[in-house]
Amino acid sequence: MGKNKEKKALKNWAVFSGIGLQMGLTIFLGNKLGIWLDEKLETSFLETTLTLIAIFASMFLIIYRVNRLNKE
Repeated sequence: MGKNKEKKALKNWAVFSGIGLQMGLTIFLGNKLGIWLDEKLETSFLETTLTLIAIFASMFLIIYRVNRLNKE
């Protein structure tokens, strides 16, 4: 039984570290896309808008994955 607990702990660690990387990358790419679109379209609001959308999407995915992990 001790080995099963260790495997589950390792799996949880891998899942949570992946979630952090996914969140950071999503926000970073949303921000970069907003900057690029602001330059191309000569606007000043897309960087902020897309960054906020990326933050909300990341939070949604984290909540979804943690809930799914708790059901296992």
